[in-house]
Amino acid sequence: MAMEMRQQLKMSQQLVMTPQLQQAIKLLQLTRLELQDLVRQELEENPLLEENNELDESRDLDTLETAEQELEPEQETTEFHEVETGVETLRDWDSYLDGYNYSSGEQYNSDEERPSFENLLTRKGTLIDHLLWQLHMGQYSEMDVRVGEVIIGNVDESGYLRASLPEIAAASNASEEDVLDVLECIQEFDPSGVAARDLRECLLIQARFLGMKGGPVEAILLNHLSDLEKRNYKVIARSLGIDISQVLIAAKIIAGFDPRPGSSFNSEEVHYISPDIFVHKVGDDYVVMLNDEGLPNLKVSTHYSDVRGNGSIDSRAEEYINDKMRSAAWLIKSIQQRQRTIYKVAKSIIRFQREYFDRGIEYLRPLVLREIAEDIGMHESTISRVTTNKYMQTPQGLLELKYFFNSGLSTSEGDFVASESVKNRIREIIEKENPKKPLSDQKIAELLSGQTVNIARRTVTKYREMLKLGSSSERKRHF
Repeated sequence: MAMEMRQQLKMSQQLVMTPQLQQAIKLLQLTRLELQDLVRQELEENPLLEENNELDESRDLDTLETAEQELEPEQETTEFHEVETGVETLRDWDSYLDGYNYSSGEQYNSDEERPSFENLLTRKGTLIDHLLWQLHMGQYSEMDVRVGEVIIGNVDESGYLRASLPEIAAASNASEEDVLDVLECIQEFDPSGVAARDLRECLLIQARFLGMKGGPVEAILLNHLSDLEKRNYKVIARSLGIDISQVLIAAKIIAGFDPRPGSSFNSEEVHYISPDIFVHKVGDDYVVMLNDEGLPNLKVSTHYSDVRGNGSIDSRAEEYINDKMRSAAWLIKSIQQRQRTIYKVAKSIIRFQREYFDRGIEYLRPLVLREIAEDIGMHESTISRVTTNKYMQTPQGLLELKYFFNSGLSTSEGDFVASESVKNRIREIIEKENPKKPLSDQKIAELLSGQTVNIARRTVTKYREMLKLGSSSERKRHF
């Protein structure tokens, strides 16, 4: 059969992702802080986008609709309604700074006389700074200080030495014997256990610091650390020829040692979560309010519209203004649509999880994205984007929106119970157990079955590991 090329026409339909649609989808999955950064960037780049300080919402919407009608007369404009918001976002910063009361007690006649805020900040001391201070305060030779600085420079945030003796010797032009002598001096620094090369050495340093050299604690760390991890106390007692009670006392002392001596100097800052939604109970109803704090109220500049209408600019300038006006109008519309969608999703979640809001986690029901999508008439992918990295402040605490979506387990009564509720029951059972006789996963499964929850042992194991709870052997306590 001969092969030949032919041309033919074919009509088909396909979804085209316009730049405007891509921007709207991107805005949906942004967190509130990311949205603030995006708005600030757009305010800097788009001269037709302004922050509305007059709070004249009706005029702002009229300006937006007028801009859309002028730029796209063939398309039908959309009517916008203001989304319910919780907090006023605009603040009079000048008045705030004028009335700011400095705690230093000094009085300044003008802003120029005040010291900059950067000069008032202090940096938290690090582990490296603390060790170098001790090194330079000691009576050490020049070579010892040089070697000590190289050693300290290779100590990580947990307090462990992450370089070998040959590497340190080569970097400091010293012999390995000299490096070892300096290392032993640094290992006596505060905090106890610092500059150790492994966990065993770290714990040994702390034991010797407490005067336990030559005792059961040192012997266990030197020869039976693996047995201690497995809680083979009888093996340790038989090997050392001591009573098991002494082994238990030594194990309790070792448990009090710090395996990460440098953690107290960790400079990592605490990250606070700012909720996107506030839920308050008013009477018998729950009121949803969006957190718009820090998000400016945007409007399309009327100045450039007037300039364009005067006909005093050339075609290239008019094209630029039209493009920026279209971009500003679409951004405002996308933000408003994003806020409306988040509000609808939050209201729908409250309708489905009303029992949870009223009575607690035991009444959290199984929920999937499809149910919310069908309730508010949107696609599942839209609900997934809206609920990603968004948080809701509720009477039950601060929760991620994804928390309300979970699978369900069947009960003997024919109903379903949420997996999060089952996890909470497992946690409560383990908290109430006898630590000397912890419950096995099979026993926990049987107890849950007695509470009408049909669950397999392997499912209990999976949920327990998700809760970061140890197995029965790991939870067992001998003292």
